[in-house]
Amino acid sequence: MQTTADLPSSSYSDSAAELVAVLFAVTDFSARVLTIHDGSLLPFGPLKPVHHSLQAGARTWVHQQTGQPLGYIEQLYTFVDMKRSHHNGQAVINISYLGLVKETAESGLTLEAKWQDWYEYFPWEDSRRPQHAHILNQLILPMQNWVDAAPNQEIRNQRQQRLNLCWGINGQHWIAENALLRYELMYETGLIAESPYYDNQLPPQLTGLPMQFNHRRILATAVSRLRAKLQYRPVIFDLMPPQFTLYQLQRSIEVLNGVELHKQNFRRLVNNQQLVVATGETMVAERGRPAQLYRFNENVLQESLLSGYRLPLIGNHI
Repeated sequence: MQTTADLPSSSYSDSAAELVAVLFAVTDFSARVLTIHDGSLLPFGPLKPVHHSLQAGARTWVHQQTGQPLGYIEQLYTFVDMKRSHHNGQAVINISYLGLVKETAESGLTLEAKWQDWYEYFPWEDSRRPQHAHILNQLILPMQNWVDAAPNQEIRNQRQQRLNLCWGINGQHWIAENALLRYELMYETGLIAESPYYDNQLPPQLTGLPMQFNHRRILATAVSRLRAKLQYRPVIFDLMPPQFTLYQLQRSIEVLNGVELHKQNFRRLVNNQQLVVATGETMVAERGRPAQLYRFNENVLQESLLSGYRLPLIGNHI
């Protein structure tokens, strides 16, 4: 495992502005992110004058760097990396993009590119795992010590409320799209290797794989953005094959959010909202029973029909 000493605390960039791409895929019911440098970085590169737009630049160098073709892409956020600077002393600006793609076989990628399960970076984010409660207990204890060490009662109350809301404890609900808030609280309390307060008190099985620069924070931002977006836009369409079963759709949504969904409620809501259309074809399921194949209803992709759209994802693990 990398420690804080292994992470570059100060390094120079050839450009004061860099483009960073967070590419997500769902493969074999695994939430995946494309990485480089043995999983320690997201694909990134300098912004150059030849790019007529930021998005065009992102598409060009991501394909050149990784070999992964891009489908849906949107600008995510702009970050200032205070630990790195341009040769003229300016802090490096990271302009990040979120892309949804179909995972390319490893043979189609460049040697440097590698698909990773995103829960390797955020093991606490998958509430479906049997060990999730154990992971939370181990993480919350040192954060509770941070709360108790507050200099006065007002700050202690603020810290406690923040801890409760982020981690769904003391009467609060676990909210999947709070992934970034949980990561930032762990950073602030020194529980992850990127933090300047890191004391290496917990094993990587609990705190996840670190990334260089501020790329794990960018990744956490993208996870939160995607989870929130799934609530009101049918972006899951961009991650699914042309035809799929309802079981495959449910499992894919579950893995992205790290929560389990109630099967019958999920299917009723998907059908009631007319999100999918039966193709008339079937496939043999794992237990040998034929399963109906569906495709997405193209009408729900029209912006005019999205005003009341909501995928049945969170909310008491329906």
